[in-house]
Amino acid sequence: MEAKAIAKGMRISPIKIRLVIDLVRGKSVKEARTILINYNTKASKMVLNVLNSAVANAVNNNQMDEEKLVVTEARVDQGPVMKRIMFDSRGHIGRKDKRTSHIVISVGER
Repeated sequence: MEAKAIAKGMRISPIKIRLVIDLVRGKSVKEARTILINYNTKASKMVLNVLNSAVANAVNNNQMDEEKLVVTEARVDQGPVMKRIMFDSRGHIGRKDKRTSHIVISVGER
């Protein structure tokens, strides 16, 4: 039995979040929380919120033991891209892409 939490449309590039999410994949929840709390980035705070939500789903909805939980799936998908104009040289108009991410974390018992 697994419990899942998804955060959609997070305003940060997927590349930046993947650096953090690779650290917690396959670890126990206690160990993953320790890593995320000590890793001081915007991405780690977002991943920590999704992890806490997945743990709460597992404990409250599926009556799992929090001490036995392990991160079974942790992935980041690219969300919609907000395209903004940026004035360029010689009268041209460039484009600045503001990327978003979908964070998916599943936890299950060991």
